[in-house]
Amino acid sequence: MGLHELTLRNFRLFSEFSFEPDPDAVTVFLSPNGTGKTAVLEAVNALATASSFRTNAASDMIRNREATAEVHGVVFQKERRIQVDLTLTRGVRNTTKRMLVNGQRPRSRAELSEALPLTVFTPEGVDVVRGGPENRRSYLTNLLTDVEPLTGEIIERFNRVLSQRNALLRALEGSRPSASQQSELELWTSDFCEVSEELLFHRQSLLSQLSPLVARFYQALAENTNDVGVRYEKSWPESLNDALVVSFDDDRFRGYTTVGPHRDDIELSLEGRDARRQASQGEQRSLALALRLAGHELVRQQRGVDPLLLLDDVFSELDPVRSNRLLGLLPLGQTLVTTASPLPGALTPAAVIDLTRVLS
Repeated sequence: MGLHELTLRNFRLFSEFSFEPDPDAVTVFLSPNGTGKTAVLEAVNALATASSFRTNAASDMIRNREATAEVHGVVFQKERRIQVDLTLTRGVRNTTKRMLVNGQRPRSRAELSEALPLTVFTPEGVDVVRGGPENRRSYLTNLLTDVEPLTGEIIERFNRVLSQRNALLRALEGSRPSASQQSELELWTSDFCEVSEELLFHRQSLLSQLSPLVARFYQALAENTNDVGVRYEKSWPESLNDALVVSFDDDRFRGYTTVGPHRDDIELSLEGRDARRQASQGEQRSLALALRLAGHELVRQQRGVDPLLLLDDVFSELDPVRSNRLLGLLPLGQTLVTTASPLPGALTPAAVIDLTRVLS
C-alpha cells in the first residue's frame, strides 16, 4: 500500500523530478527554504485530491513560462497497481485539470481518495481550529470521502443542487419569482432539503466517531486530561424547509442560499472554552494536530488502510517536547517529511533527499 513512484514535470520550480519513496517508512526532504520541498508534497496532494493545499489558483502550480505541468504517480493497494496522472494546462482565462486513474477519467473525487488517502500536516493546518467555518467544513468533506468514499457522490450531488438553486436565486435579481420560477424553485428546494439531510447524517455520524479520538490525541499531545468538545453546529433550526421559507426574501436579494450544510460549522471547545477564540496558540496547534491524527486513525479503522502522511515543516512550529510527543503518536507507514531544520532526534528516516541538487 502507498505511493511507489512520483514524477513531476514543469511543476512549480521543477523542470523534471522523479523519486521512489519508501512504501513503509519515512522519506525526508531536507534542504533550505525555496528549494521546492513543499511543492513535492503539494504534487502528491494534487494526485489525491485534484487540488492544492497552498493555493486556489491551479495556474500557480505550473512552472513560470510553461504552458502545462504534469504529475504522475504509481500507487499500490496490496497487489493492485494504480497509475494516477494529472495534467494542468494554462489557458487565457483559466487553467484546466485533466485527471486519469489507470487511463480513465475518475467519476468523482472519491475515486482519487480511494486510490490514495492522505493525512496532511502543515503549519497552516491550525486554521482548522482558529480560521473561519469553511476550514472546518473542508476538513469534514475531505475526511468523509477518505473514510467512506461513496459519500463523495452525496457531496457532489449537494454541490450540484446548491449551485442550481443559487443560479435561480441570482436570476430573480431581488424580484418575486414568476409562477414558472416558483415551480422550479420548489423543485430545487425539495432536492436541496433531501440531499442536505443525507449530508447532515453522514457528517454527524463521522463526528460522533471522531470526537473520542480527538480527545485522546489532544490529551496525549498536551499531557493533560482537559475536556475536549467536538460538536456539529447547524445553521438552521429543526426544519430546513421552514428555515428556507423564512430566509427566502434575504436569499433572493443576496442571490444565494444563506442556510444549509454549506453554512454549518464544528464547535471545538477545551474545558468549555471556545477553542476558536479563547484557546492559546499552543492549545490551538495541539487541537489541530489532534484532529488530523484522529482523522488518520478513523480512516485506518474504517477502511483497513494506512493513509499516506505528509508533514510539511511541522516541527518548526513545535517545541522539542511537543515534537517528540507528535512523533510518538504518528502511526507506522509511509510518511513524507519536509524540513529546513535539523530533524528531531526521535525521527529515523529511511532516506533523506537534498533538493538543492535537483534544482542546480
